[in-house]
Amino acid sequence: MPAILVAVAWPVAPAAVAYGDLRFVQFSIDFLAMDKTAALMRKLDHQFADQDLLQLALTHRSRGSNYYERLEFLGDSILGFVVAEWLYKNFPDVGEGRLSRMRSSLVRKETLAQVARDIQLGDYLLLGEGEMKSGGFHRESILSDTVESLIGAIYLDSDFSAARKFIFAKFEQQFEAVAAQTSFKDAKSELQEAMQKWAMKIPSYSIVETTGEQHRQEFSVECSLSDLPIKATACAGNRRLAEQKSAALVLQQLQEIKPFKKKPLNKKV
Repeated sequence: MPAILVAVAWPVAPAAVAYGDLRFVQFSIDFLAMDKTAALMRKLDHQFADQDLLQLALTHRSRGSNYYERLEFLGDSILGFVVAEWLYKNFPDVGEGRLSRMRSSLVRKETLAQVARDIQLGDYLLLGEGEMKSGGFHRESILSDTVESLIGAIYLDSDFSAARKFIFAKFEQQFEAVAAQTSFKDAKSELQEAMQKWAMKIPSYSIVETTGEQHRQEFSVECSLSDLPIKATACAGNRRLAEQKSAALVLQQLQEIKPFKKKPLNKKV
């Protein structure tokens, strides 16, 4: 195939258009920055009308005097409200104390940092030289703060609905995990109490398989009973939840066996 030549009209003399020319280098940097910004907006699923706002949301205080902390303050409040509203509507039988603990698990630093890693947010952070050298791109505190600043930036760039949409899209797995933990919260203790009541050995749990990347692993756990031919396997994003889910499945099987069938176990959360 013949080579294709593309002619570009430059606003400088031909002699100046060279790889060593600073104007060419600056053009290349600007082009790459635009491409990187577009890639991030696709990941966020939000096209910023004010891209300076997006840049501010990504700028750490080590970079200069204009940084994201005010946006972080705003985003933190929006995230807290959206999470609280979701919990209130989806768990009508759960009391205030437990709702507060559930909210804390969704807005804590570790949860936000995981959301940031899911979208490779560290690749887009604007850090000072010191932070870059010390690995600031991977620091949980910076990643979590930036997620909150992005929520604030999306709200200011658009409206509350856009910020809410972003939260539900990017925190989807975290919301599902909290819902699952609530549904299966007492399964392990309930199963153990049933075994002790009938003078049987307590259930045993073992990891069958672990899949996925290090930062996003999936655990497959088997729950089995020594005194009965019952076992079940369940998967979840962490071992504890997988154990709860497999215990709940064993409880379901247990209720089909006499004498357990006569007195159904209480599965209410």
